[in-house]
Amino acid sequence: MRVDLAGRTALVTGASSGFGHHFAKVLAANGAHVVAAARRTERLRELVADIEAAGGAAEALTLDVTDAAAVEAAIAAMPALDIVVNNAGVPSGTVAIELPLEEWRQTFLTNTEAVFVVAKAAAQKMAAAGGGTIINIASITGLRPGPAASAYGASKAAIIHLTEHLAMEWARYGIRVNALAPGYFETDLNRDFLQSDYAEKMLKRIPQRRYGELRDLDGPLLLLASDASTYMTGATIAVDGGHLVSVL
Repeated sequence: MRVDLAGRTALVTGASSGFGHHFAKVLAANGAHVVAAARRTERLRELVADIEAAGGAAEALTLDVTDAAAVEAAIAAMPALDIVVNNAGVPSGTVAIELPLEEWRQTFLTNTEAVFVVAKAAAQKMAAAGGGTIINIASITGLRPGPAASAYGASKAAIIHLTEHLAMEWARYGIRVNALAPGYFETDLNRDFLQSDYAEKMLKRIPQRRYGELRDLDGPLLLLASDASTYMTGATIAVDGGHLVSVL
């Protein structure tokens, strides 16, 4: 899938690796000026260099999304903002009975509170400019329970419900808010898990019998980022090879 995002500025959080790194490249390849945000500055510089070498436009923004004041200042200072991919997140793989409260809090701070902070700051700028689109990255574990995912899944379920509330409230400003809920893709966050014995058994319950490849997210991402989805808001799109509809 290819769309025309020329003239639009896209902010991608968590862009130093995984989904965010890929999303930044996809948006840039389709004409957007990408602001790649994350804490690891050197990784961002490498990403920007790769995008520019491919003919795209990008800039690096060193940013900790859990620092609300820094987020608000950074977004307020941007000349324009049309697209936000609210992607930054942390894993949590501890079973609930052993889950430290600090791990629970840190998971929600990054995966849920920071998503709201970024979305709110972006919405204030977008509302003044006539609109925009926000894409929150959730997970299928926010829709159905997964192994050792009580904190992570609950934080992603909160994102899905938050997406619906923001879509309802911000439609009047021309702002669309949707979510992507990926299934199991191999990234830095879950590589160890996907090499475990349990993951081999889980693979058999995915109807397509494979884990996702990053390119499987390109179409849904570009749909929500572009004018192809102008009548979509409050939606959550699962990209999971049918995992959510597998038999119990």
